[in-house]
Amino acid sequence: MLNNKTIAVVIPAYNEEKQISLVIRTMPEFVDRIVIVNDCSKDNTANEVMLFQGKTERILIKEEPQINETSIYSKADELVAEWNKKEIKLFTPSEVIHKENDRVVLINLLKNAGVGSAIARGYKWAKDNNIDCTAVMAGDGQMDPSELEGICMPVINENIDYVKGNRLLHKSAKVLIPKTRFFGNSILSILTKIASGYWHVSDTQTGYTAISNKALNLIDLYNIYPRYGMPNDMLVKLNMANSTLREITIKPVYDVGEKSKMKIFKVIPTISWLLIRSFYKRIWNKYFLRSFHPLFILYNMGFLLLLVSIPFGIKIIRLMIDGINANPVTVLAFIFLFISGFQGLLFAMWMDIQENERLNK
Repeated sequence: MLNNKTIAVVIPAYNEEKQISLVIRTMPEFVDRIVIVNDCSKDNTANEVMLFQGKTERILIKEEPQINETSIYSKADELVAEWNKKEIKLFTPSEVIHKENDRVVLINLLKNAGVGSAIARGYKWAKDNNIDCTAVMAGDGQMDPSELEGICMPVINENIDYVKGNRLLHKSAKVLIPKTRFFGNSILSILTKIASGYWHVSDTQTGYTAISNKALNLIDLYNIYPRYGMPNDMLVKLNMANSTLREITIKPVYDVGEKSKMKIFKVIPTISWLLIRSFYKRIWNKYFLRSFHPLFILYNMGFLLLLVSIPFGIKIIRLMIDGINANPVTVLAFIFLFISGFQGLLFAMWMDIQENERLNK
């Protein structure tokens, strides 16, 4: 515990039999529960974890969230508790291996679902067991356990909803982080700023995070993006829930025996498309359905005017190539549409930044 608050660490693991024992052994003492989510590994990851549970038999525990005593004013809470019991069906099917006094909890997904789904299942366990602060660490030993307390403390002491590590702020980032990953991370960070509304965020691909119990209850955990776009999707969902966020500088860690399963040039297009869809979902949900905000009009007007200006721009370029002077009306139409659309987007972004400034802690 930290300051009388319970701490759990969710560790997604896929084929990590060589590294998972290192992660468990080096976990700080203040961590109450180490929740290993085995994403249907093909190796002995599950057996390695069970060795730390002090048993060889599998004991399956049926999870049922606690329901408080009822009263005439508790109908809403009862409905939420009932939904929490039912929503487990929306997650990847799994088995939980855990004794009451075991520090290590093993959750075996019954089919391979991706790192996002594994983390979501771990989050579900932490939410159902009323953990105050839930961190996420990789199963390959690529995160320094000595930095865990610094990531958890803002959640514990300052009621920050979500804290994430940032390797790009560390002085060694340009030297230690492989250039292709640094480049890919930078591109996705820019896109995630726009999509999520957290305009000060960077190193969006790091998985070293901590989240409050309050935030876990504000988002649909079963709907988290199932694969490597999970950190980006998580930021969008948290912003839509008006959750506060803070970044903590952490060290980049490489060459500790980990073997990356992410193909950066395959991931960038997939996550970019996810972020485009997430951006529109955030704008429509947050600034139209919940509260009609001027930036909703400006964003959509800006994109529409820029889109309409494209045919005029293409026509002008073609005429220039053929050595023909463009009609002044065509040129004026292009200039008007392009400048108006560009200004609309700039004003919308400025409003978006101002609106979300309070969430950056």
